[in-house]
Amino acid sequence: MGLEQKNMVVAGGSSGIGLALVKQLVAAGAKVFVISRNAGTELPEGVTHIPHDFTNADTAFASQLPDKIHGLVYSVGSINLKPFQRLQREDFLNDFTLNVLGAVTLVQQSLQALKNAEMASVVLFSTVAARTGMSYHTSIAASKGAIESLAVSLAAEFVSSKIRVNAIAPSLTNTPLAQHLLNTEEKQEASAKRHPLGKYGQPDDMANAARFLLSDESSWITGQIIGIDGGLSSLKPL
Repeated sequence: MGLEQKNMVVAGGSSGIGLALVKQLVAAGAKVFVISRNAGTELPEGVTHIPHDFTNADTAFASQLPDKIHGLVYSVGSINLKPFQRLQREDFLNDFTLNVLGAVTLVQQSLQALKNAEMASVVLFSTVAARTGMSYHTSIAASKGAIESLAVSLAAEFVSSKIRVNAIAPSLTNTPLAQHLLNTEEKQEASAKRHPLGKYGQPDDMANAARFLLSDESSWITGQIIGIDGGLSSLKPL
């Protein structure tokens, strides 16, 4: 897929979807840089870990990024599910800071390196709830909706620099972040039944799509929001 020896930066790459993607990129021969609070215990050999918390406005992490970045992924996120009347201003601010401002900071700090690559791809992560109304998702859906707008706006602005920007909108995926939603057989069965394909997502389902968007095989795709959600957002089977 043309990823050999290319520099790939994955924010949030030490667990969940990000980690699954990192493993795929390493297997494809890419040089991978992971930005996360902790390195965790599963990063493949040869991956460069850059410690950073994206709720912090500090940009010192940027000094450790390569001069050329061929692929940039922001897979940091949150699952903050509450009834609307229980949400506080801080909930919206915290979700927006992590999901949107974190992505903005990463892209701004990486922009020159993306331009230096002469052909680069940026992948952001939204959620199925940004376009499909779901109870208790108000705060996270609002911030991820902003991510979708960010993706298409950046795609337009960066097209002259040959930087593609797309977003993936997953449904519920079996990651550490979602464990409280899948920690019993009853919850797992209920979650699977909500999706037309009869199952909830796995990290590799999202990583497969992200890896494709980072590769040369997707060189004519930009400004798109791609739903990887088992049909939840668009199908209502009998």
